[in-house]
Amino acid sequence: MVLDKMEKTITLEEIQNFEGKYPKQLWYLFLVEMWERFCFYGMRGVLAVFMVDQLGLVEGKANLQYGAVQAFVYAFTFIGGIFADKVLGFKKSLLFGGIVMILGNLLIAANPHDFFYYGITLSIIGTGFFKPNVSSMVGELYHENDGRRDAGYGLFYAGINIGGMLGGAIPIYLGKNYSWSLCFLSAAIVMIIGVVTFLLTKKHLAPIGNSPLENHAPKKRNLYEIAVYVGSFAVIPLVYMMVINSDFTEYFMYTIGVLALVYFLYELILIKERKQRLKFLAAFIFIFAYFMFMAISEQSGGSLSLFAKDNLTNKLLFFNIDPNVVNNSINSLYVIVFSPLLGFLWIYMSKRKIEPNTVIKFGLSFILLAAGFFIFYAARYFVNQDGLSSLDVFALGYLLYTLGELCIGPIGMSVITKLSPKRLFGMMMGLWFLSSAFGQFAAGKLGAEMSDANTGTTLMSKLMAYTSGYYQLAVYALVAGIAFIVLTPLIRRLMQEVK
Repeated sequence: MVLDKMEKTITLEEIQNFEGKYPKQLWYLFLVEMWERFCFYGMRGVLAVFMVDQLGLVEGKANLQYGAVQAFVYAFTFIGGIFADKVLGFKKSLLFGGIVMILGNLLIAANPHDFFYYGITLSIIGTGFFKPNVSSMVGELYHENDGRRDAGYGLFYAGINIGGMLGGAIPIYLGKNYSWSLCFLSAAIVMIIGVVTFLLTKKHLAPIGNSPLENHAPKKRNLYEIAVYVGSFAVIPLVYMMVINSDFTEYFMYTIGVLALVYFLYELILIKERKQRLKFLAAFIFIFAYFMFMAISEQSGGSLSLFAKDNLTNKLLFFNIDPNVVNNSINSLYVIVFSPLLGFLWIYMSKRKIEPNTVIKFGLSFILLAAGFFIFYAARYFVNQDGLSSLDVFALGYLLYTLGELCIGPIGMSVITKLSPKRLFGMMMGLWFLSSAFGQFAAGKLGAEMSDANTGTTLMSKLMAYTSGYYQLAVYALVAGIAFIVLTPLIRRLMQEVK
């Protein structure tokens, strides 16, 4: 009761009428998300390497398995977003998800080889409840027409990548050099820090993220909430079965894809105002573009991880470093460095009325992504006598890759909250992440095709097969970028007054 009174001392109006560039609540939220990103990127960065080196999977199978796991993680964010919107609220959903993620990592840490897939299953369910809610709460810190929202998402996006950078480096280093139990234990520990941080700061978010059933009778509300918790644990055997058998992943993805599309159309029909309906359609176009971007870019945890493991030197500029650490962390490092600089560039261009609109930025993201993959392809021309390519060239490819990501990631999340009705923030963020799930799923299949194209047994044959695949992905990205820019006038009309 005391806690409830403390949470009601701050009104939404007081939060949104903040002075300066950023509300103080933004700092609390990105601290929470930063530790979740450590846990997530730590898991993501070790998946393919662990499955090949420790579980004995061939690379093609590991790519498919990686894609399946990542697809489930992001697919469950859509489900988690709906339950947060309709039953739990963002706060309870985040707390429940964080606890389940901790349990998953502790389970793997206890016995990485025997409990790996059980722990992965819990992590999938936990991330589904955790992931969409922090991003949605960031959107609620601002009035609908507050021009500072983009800058807020930019800072949030850069800040949480500190966790991504540390998570990409520390767990893989611990696993490869010390113990895989320590690798997964590190992810559990930082997730505990994230949950504790949220518990200590959530009073400053009131009423943001409270249960949508607040006005219902306590008995009825508790019954709904318990049903969600029980149901989440009840699906563990089903999720486990689908994770260990990637063939089932296709059926699941197609089923949830159809259901998500039907649900989107249902919500679209409920919107009576034509202007809002057009904006809702525009939001869907951006979500579909994000799917295409992720299908190409999300080779980082699959084929690029396996490429880094065997086909790169360990020399980056003047330093000796594990190529997998570079593969897992350099993207986040670039985001931290270049996200503020790109933000300043947008502000500079905006003052001179030459800032590209959101649609053009999306198109640029694909063109920069294409440039990054063309450089990954060019790695075949920098091979030494041992059949290893240049880590410097690889890092340069990631630079352009990251600049492309910065033109779509934070801007995409921001525009989705601008175009969507407030009552559907959680669902649309979930749909945004669901599009990423399909992207991850497609990325796993593309990575498996690259592995299967390697009919030789040498490092050189593997390098040629993977770089040929990167060339094809670069072409796809380039075509998508040009098409998006050409369609700019049509998409802008759907967006109405939203910039």
